[in-house]
This record gives sequence, structure tokens and C-alpha cells, in this order.
Amino acid sequence: MAAVQVAGSQHGGPSLAAPQEPGPESGHAFPRLWAKLRALRPDDGSAACTELHLLLDQLISENYHDGGPVAPEDVSALLVIVDEQNLDFLLSYTISAIQQCSPWTHMEILQALAALVYCNGSKCQKYLPDLVGKTGLLMKLSDPAQADPEVRRAAVHCMANLCLSVPGQPCLDEPYQRICFQTFLTTLQSPKPCDMDDITFCMLLQNALKGVQSLLNGGKKKLTQAEELGALLAVLKKSMFHGLPGLNIEIPTVLYPTLLPQYDGRPPARAQQSQPCPSRPAMNKKKKAKVKPRKVQHGEEEEEEEEDSSGEMEASPVPGRADLPRGSLLWASSPGVQSLPPDGSGATGKARSSSRFTSSGWKRASSSESDYSDAEGGMQSKVRSYQARVRQGALACFLSTVKSVENKVLYGYWSAFVPDTPELGSPQSVSLMTLTLKDPSPKTRACALQVLSAILDGSKQFLSVAEDTSDHRRAFTPFSVAIACSIRELHRCLLLALAAESSSQTLTQIMKCLANLVSNAPYNRLKLSLLTKVWNQIKPYIRHKDVNVRVSSLTLLGAIVSTHAPLPEVQLLLQQPCASGLGSSNPATPHQPDWWKKAPWGPSLEETTVSSPKGSSEPCWLIRLCISIVVLPREDSGSSSEAGSAAGSTYEPSPMRLEALQVLAHLARGYFSMTQVYLLELGELICKCMEEADPSVQLHGAKLLEELGTGLIQQYKADAALAAGQRVPVLLVVTFWTMMLAGPLPRALQNSEHPTLQASACDALSSILPEAFSILPNDRQVLCITVLLGLNDSKNRLVKAATSRALGVYVLFPCLRQDVIFVADTANAILMSLQDKSLNVRAKAAWSLGNLTDTLIVNMETPDPSFQEEFSGLLLLKMLRSAIEASKDKDKVKSNAVRALGNLLHFLRPSHIEKPRFAEIIEEAIQALISTVLVEAAMKVRWNACYAMGNVFKNPALPLGTALWTSQAYHALTSVVTSCKNFKVRIKSAAALSSPGSRAQYGSVEQYTRIWTALVTALQKSEDTTDFLEFKYCASLRTQICRALIHLLSLASASDLPCIQEALELSGNMVRSYILQFLKSGAEGDDTRMTPGPQERDQMVRQALQHIGSVQALAGDTAQRAIVSYLEEILAVHTDAAGPHLPPLELTSG
Repeated sequence: MAAVQVAGSQHGGPSLAAPQEPGPESGHAFPRLWAKLRALRPDDGSAACTELHLLLDQLISENYHDGGPVAPEDVSALLVIVDEQNLDFLLSYTISAIQQCSPWTHMEILQALAALVYCNGSKCQKYLPDLVGKTGLLMKLSDPAQADPEVRRAAVHCMANLCLSVPGQPCLDEPYQRICFQTFLTTLQSPKPCDMDDITFCMLLQNALKGVQSLLNGGKKKLTQAEELGALLAVLKKSMFHGLPGLNIEIPTVLYPTLLPQYDGRPPARAQQSQPCPSRPAMNKKKKAKVKPRKVQHGEEEEEEEEDSSGEMEASPVPGRADLPRGSLLWASSPGVQSLPPDGSGATGKARSSSRFTSSGWKRASSSESDYSDAEGGMQSKVRSYQARVRQGALACFLSTVKSVENKVLYGYWSAFVPDTPELGSPQSVSLMTLTLKDPSPKTRACALQVLSAILDGSKQFLSVAEDTSDHRRAFTPFSVAIACSIRELHRCLLLALAAESSSQTLTQIMKCLANLVSNAPYNRLKLSLLTKVWNQIKPYIRHKDVNVRVSSLTLLGAIVSTHAPLPEVQLLLQQPCASGLGSSNPATPHQPDWWKKAPWGPSLEETTVSSPKGSSEPCWLIRLCISIVVLPREDSGSSSEAGSAAGSTYEPSPMRLEALQVLAHLARGYFSMTQVYLLELGELICKCMEEADPSVQLHGAKLLEELGTGLIQQYKADAALAAGQRVPVLLVVTFWTMMLAGPLPRALQNSEHPTLQASACDALSSILPEAFSILPNDRQVLCITVLLGLNDSKNRLVKAATSRALGVYVLFPCLRQDVIFVADTANAILMSLQDKSLNVRAKAAWSLGNLTDTLIVNMETPDPSFQEEFSGLLLLKMLRSAIEASKDKDKVKSNAVRALGNLLHFLRPSHIEKPRFAEIIEEAIQALISTVLVEAAMKVRWNACYAMGNVFKNPALPLGTALWTSQAYHALTSVVTSCKNFKVRIKSAAALSSPGSRAQYGSVEQYTRIWTALVTALQKSEDTTDFLEFKYCASLRTQICRALIHLLSLASASDLPCIQEALELSGNMVRSYILQFLKSGAEGDDTRMTPGPQERDQMVRQALQHIGSVQALAGDTAQRAIVSYLEEILAVHTDAAGPHLPPLELTSG
């Protein structure tokens, strides 16, 4: 009578409200039965048991189907959450019932057990040995040798429910996970028994797949062994094609990682697949006569029959394709379908969304066997439906596998699931694209595309090896060519699928998959035309009637214009006439009005219409299209209501407008030379976006403004290879920013209700061109500075981080960096942000502090000393203290903190250093730099620390050479230059060692000798590295060491010469060869910005030689003559090799 007690209110819990009594017309007895059940009280008598059983039978026999007379909320009143005490009792009861009762009862008991363990695996630890131990009940009942197929299926389903875990709850222990996983794997590998009907076998496979997926989704099951992963991928590939019409393949038991296409054991195509043994009918006459619905277990609902499973109801209303079967698409040629328009009618409205692809994403509402009438396809249609669910379940499990395996491991199986170009006369290999092109169910096709998208996501590094820019004429196929062929085949198959698809939801998945492919493929290493084919075929879908398809088409176009930008192929595509490829041959698809095709200035509408024989004079049709999507009303705004559009909105749906703004941002980032034509028009669009009520539209408008500002800044950089006539004039930039600052941008900056928008507006404000900022009206300049300084006090960390960064940009502006008051205000604001609890805020503040100290150095190098005199010494002290504390922070903060320390110590004047309060802080700052150089931190931190140390050595006012910290600083640098595994750190340490400007700063002779010896050793070890990536810095490292050695020679004293002679006697040939190379070419193939020119290099050696020759040598010392001869020989060899244009040697030795 435990069930009676649970249903009632015997435990002191709240009484469950009875469903409302129906009217006389309802005609069902559920409320009466429910009231009677609630009225029962615990009683162990036989009459009470009989009454309870009769009452439960009556409740079970009620019609609970969708649309039936029983409301869902009434049924929910029956659901009771089983607590752990009752769960313990019921589990013990059901286990003992299976052990003691007759086999004919096992099916019913297993159904109850499945409901009990559903999402309760962590609470069943006590009974796991009895259930899934080596001799557990479920292990015995799920064995392939189990006589009753229904019992075997129910046992596997119990095990799958046991593995299902709720987020936040613990999973099964590892040993039981392994046992369950192996059971599911064995079930999937086993052939269909002769005595099992097709539907039961499909349900068995579904349950096993669901169990594997539950283990993977729980997060604890890791496929670390290659054999285990290979076995799972093999059964998944087998199940992916289960029941697919016209396909009979043999999959090996285990797939192994390989770079080559794997074995495809398909036998020749036959009209009908032969069965190894006769299957028993799916349902005998006796069962059919009962018309009793199949009992549905908890978590295993039967799905309604619909067109996406039957394969018979799929229509293909694309003009010209009605007679082309889906199965033939795999071997069709791509060019023949490229120009076909998208479908605008047919089954698109009936297809269900497949975006939610979870563990239950391939299950739908229940349906009784009587629903499958002969008119709807009968039993054959029902079998096809269940087979489609197996394929969907396998794909769902495959998706979970992809997410739980590292990419570098997964790409070893690339050729097993991604198509490759078939050899002449060979069939196309079976892959995910086979399902996309041949499966009759749109839902299965969408699932296959979703898995392929997950595989392609993050594959940029793997695909980057592809290359086919030249014709392949070798006896073997390189791996790079094989990957390039796979990329080409993916393009071909996806474009075929795009032309053939009639379901809007699947169309969306195809476009998302194409967008992932485009984002990761190395088009700069591939032959042209791949992107052109995608571009031309996607353009008609911009006018598709389904808003999701239109959004996805814009996403794909955005991926094209953002990949490896700027690409010459895409540049040409953007310059196509606006009407090219946008003509609609299907009257159901036109959506966009033609008046978006007008040019920004000049030509009239009539001159740019589709009827124009020369096309459009529009500089970039895509920019015009995106502008029209954002700002122009819909043509059909009064007659349609689409997802994402507000009630009564006259504009395109919000997702469409946001995607259009993102495409404009991509174009501004990658193809600014085309975007700049529309600068003022885009400014008006941004103002309109930021005036709207939707924060998302405002945010995307601010992002677009930031991209435009960044593009303008890039044009005016010193290294930009642009003629003055190709840049946007500064006055036009001033007009643009005046429009922005007079519009809604200041309001967005002060909109504290939307901090994300505030942060984006700060980022946009920091992208003002410095040359334009200085010409802006004074009140606009004051507005920018005042807003940023005010927002630095924001409580929101996003806003504070963006503000700190913006101030770090402004402090570098030429018109502001000499303003002592502004620099001081900015310094105080940055120092306050350095104390913030947020790491992101501190990192941005440290970067800005580094920029501010760069400004101090620039001002120090100007002839006017007024800035140094007026800048507060107390503020310098605060900056030093804050930078020292920041140098102990995380690496993100530390890398810029040490940069600031170096600049601050370089900026100090003698008047500062003489003050006692500065002495201690200087010592502490240098010790912080020394420890950072030596510590095993991120290489960028150590690189900056070495750079900072070089800045410190440039300050002649510091007691370098006499202070106690001198030897520690040089020891740190010499240690790094000889042993650091990162060559960029070595380069900066060598540069720092060549920074002191006088011999006294190098300290004693012993100190000088250690530095010289370390540099010679570093030169000798300049190619010793185990990291291949470091080899490209070898030449730069040798160049910097040679410069340091020559610099030391140019400062050497008479006492230093013996040690130099000794080192040259040991390694003179090696040093000579590298100095000759330095004189000849500097650092070929490396960064030449810091490398002196040929004449400067030659002059450096001549000055060193002249200095050595002028040194008053010690009595009896032969070192001077030896060194002079050594350098003269180097210069003579170099002069002979370089030709007569070099000046002759004119040296006098002392």
C-alpha cells in the first residue's frame, strides 16, 4: 500500500488540489478517478488492494494523447517526486521482484525500474553491484544471448536511464561507467538477431546510443584510449547509415587514425538488401488484433510519424529539379546546379527546427500503433521512421563525441567522416555528406550538418596545411594536397545540398556549415573560384521568404568577407554589379525591394536599376544591401509577422538587422578601401542605430563605429603603404566624428542602465584618429576627455576596463601628451584602476600606465624641459609604487607593469634621484625588474623586463656601475642571454647589455669580462634550440649580439683588452664569421626595423677599431695590437667582398 500512501497526504505534505470538475460535455472520468485515488487510505486488506489495482487500471486506460480530453496540468498532479527513502525501498523491491518472479513479468518490472533510475544514478550507489556489476541483473538481461528481445531492449533502456545525470549531480563511478559503456558498445556492434523484429531492434539501438551519449554528456567519460575511441566511431558510422535506402556498407570493428581515406567495404549496389536470416514479422496477427498501445517507458517516448522520417513525403519544388532524385545528388556535378534559385514553397513549413540537438532532441510525442494506417505507409513506413530515429540518435551521440574529444585527436579520423575527391571510376566514399545529400529525412540531414559543423569548428590550424595553388604532378599525393582536395569536395557537396534542399531549417544548417568551412579554410593557399561559387549560389537566398534563411545567408557572406581579409577574389566579388545573381526566378522568394540598389552619391535611381545594360555603378552592392536592411522599412511590413521583429515594427526582424550590422563591421575591418566610400552614410546609419530603443542594435552600431575608426587610424599609420590620395581626408574624418559626437554617442556613454553599451561606446571613442582629434572643436575635445575621466569611477568592471584602455590611447595623442594637467589626471585615474579587484580592469590599467610612461619618455626627449619640470615628483613616486605592486600581479598585469617601471626609471632626473625618499623606491623597482627577468614567467613578461632594464641603463643619472644592484642586474641579463629558451627574450637581453653609454657604467674589469664572455657564448649558442619556431629569430639574435660586442669594444679600456684577446684566441674564427655576416646583410629575413643599414654597420666597426687604436695600452701588453689586427682583417675582408665603394682603412694604433 506504499503507492496509496505516496499518492495521498499521509506524510504531512500539502494536499494536492484535485483537477477542476469538467462540464457534462467533457465525457471523461479522470477527475472522478483522481478524487477517488486521493480518498484512499493505507490498508493492507485484500479488498483495498483489489480496489487500488482496479483504480490504477482505469487511470491508465484514459486517453492522454495530445488534444485529448485530459489537460496536461491535470496529469501533472499525479506526478510524485520519489525521495531517497522511498527510492531505496522501491529499488530493493524491483530488484527482488526480477530475481523471484517469472520471466513473463520481467518486461513490466524493467519498465518500473527504468522510471525509478531515470536521472537517479548517483542515488543508486548501494544497488549498482546488483544492477550493473559483473553478475548484475541488467548485465544478464541485456546480454545478446537473452532469449526475449523485448526484455533485452528494456534492460538496455534501464541502463541508459541509469547513466543519465542531471547537471550538478555526481555521475556513476568510473568502473560502472566502463561496464555500461562496454555493454552499449557490444549492443551496437551486434547484428540483428533472427527473432527480433525491425522496430524492436531500432529501439534497442536507440537506447544504446542514448546511453553512450549520457555518459559523454556527463563530462566524466573520457575517450582516452585510441582503441576505445576507434570502436565507438566505428559503430557510430555504422549506425549513422542504419536503414538508409540504397546503401549497404561494411564498417570495420575499429577505426584507426590515419591521414589517408579509410577502407570503404561497400558491395555492389543491389536492388534489395539480403538478410542473413528471416526476420520475424514486426507484429503478428494476434498482437495486431488486440490494438493495445505499446507501453511507453519513462524517458522513451514513441515519436509521431511525420514527413521527415518517412522519406516518401519529401517534395522538391525547385524549378527544373522535380525529376532529380535525392540519391543521385552525391554524384551530380556542381556547375549544373549553381544557378538554381532557392526553394520558396513546399515542405518548409512542416519541417521542425533541429537546432536543439540534445540527448532527447531526436524524440517526439508518443503515438500508438493504430496511428500507422495503410494509407499512411503502413508498417514499412513505420520501420523507416524508426530507422531514421536511429540515424538521428547516432548523429546526436557523434556530436557529443566530437565535443568530448580533443581536436588534434579527432582530426586523425577526418577521412572517415569527411568526403574526399573520388578517383576516376571509383565510387564516392560514404561520409556525413552522404547523409546530407541522400537521407530522405530533413531532420537527419540537419543533424548530419550539425555534426559536420562541430568538426569544422576550430579546424583552422588543421586545415592550414592545405595547398593546391599549383598543379599536382607527382607520383604521390602530399598531405597538403589531400586536405585541399577534401576542402574542395566539401564545397562541392555542400553547394549541391544547398541547391537540392527544400526544408528551411535544413537550409539554415547548410549555410551555418558553409560559414564554418569558410571561416577555417586557407583560401590564400587554394586555387581561386571556391569562394566565387559559394558567393554566387548564396546571393539569391538573401531574398528568401524565411527569415532564418536570410539571416544565415548574411552570416555566410560575413564569413566570406572576414576570412583571410583582404582576398583579391573577394575584392572582385564585392565589386560585382549589384543585380548580379540576385534576380529571382521563383515568384515566392522576392523579399527585398529594388530601391536598396541606389548608389550613395551621383547616379539617379533610374541609372542603377536592374534594367541598366551596364549594371550598377554601386562601389559595393553588399554594403548598400546591409544599409538598406538596417534602415529601410520592409516592403511587406503590414502583412507579415516574423520571428525577431517587434509587434508593429516596420523594419526587418532584429536578427536580420544585427547580422547586417556585423557584415558591415567585417567589411570595415577587412575591406576598408571599399567601405570608406560610404563613410558619412554609415555615420548616419550608426546615429540611427544608437537612437533606437533596442540595446542590441545600439551595441552593434557602436561596434561598427569602432571598426570604422580603427580603419581610419590604420590608413594614417607610418607603415601604411597608401598614397595620400587613397586615404580619407582628415577634414572628412573630422566631419564624421563631429556627427558622432553631436549625435547619440554621448548619451550612450552615459547610459548606465546598459553597461555593455557604455563599454562599447568607450571603445568606439578610443578609435578617433589623433590627427582628426586635434582639429575637432574645443568643446568636443573637452567632452571626450571629461566623459572618459568621469566613467573611470564606474562601478561596472566592463565600463571601467574600457575607460582605462581609452585613456591609455588618448595619452598618446600628440595634442594631449604635452598637457601636464591631462597627463596627471590620467595618471591618477589609471592608478586608481590598478587597485581594482577585476583582473581585466587591472590589465587594461597596466597597459595604459605603460602608454603613459611612453609619453613621459617622448616628452623628455623634446628640447623643451618644461614638462619634466612641471610634472609632480610626488605623482612619480606614486606611479613607481603602483608599478612595483603591479609587477607582482598576474602575467597579464605584470608584462606592462615592468614596461612602465623601465620608463619611469629612465624618466627620473638628478633632482629626483638625489632625494632620500626616491633612493629606496629606486632600489625596490630595480630589484623587481631583476626578479622578473629571472623568474619562469610568460615570455612576454620576461621580454618586457629585459626591455625595461635597457631603458634603465639609458639614464645617466642613475648610479649604474657603482650601485650594489649593478652586478645583480648584469648577472640576470647575462644568464638570460646564454640560456633562455625563448630567442626574443635573448635578443632583448643582448640589446639591454648594449644600452649603457659609458665604460664606467659597466663596472669593474671583472664585470666587463663576464659580460663579454657571456655574449661570445651566446653567439656560439645562437642556433642551439629544440623549438623549431625559434629558428626564425636566429639571425636577429646574432645581429643583436654582434652589435653588443662591437659596442663593448668601442668603450673598452686598456685593462679590458687582455680579456678580449683571450676570448678571441679561443673563439675568434666563430666571432669573425658572424661579424662578417653582420656587416654583409644584417638580419636577413627577420624584422629589419631595428637593424642598422650597411653603412651604419660598417661605421660601427670602424669606430670600435679607432677607439681600440687610441687606447693607451699598458706597458708590455700585446692585446691592443692583436685586437686591432683582428678588426682590420675583418674590415679588409668585408671591403674586398663589398667592392670599391667602401672607404679605405685609415687607422692608427697606439
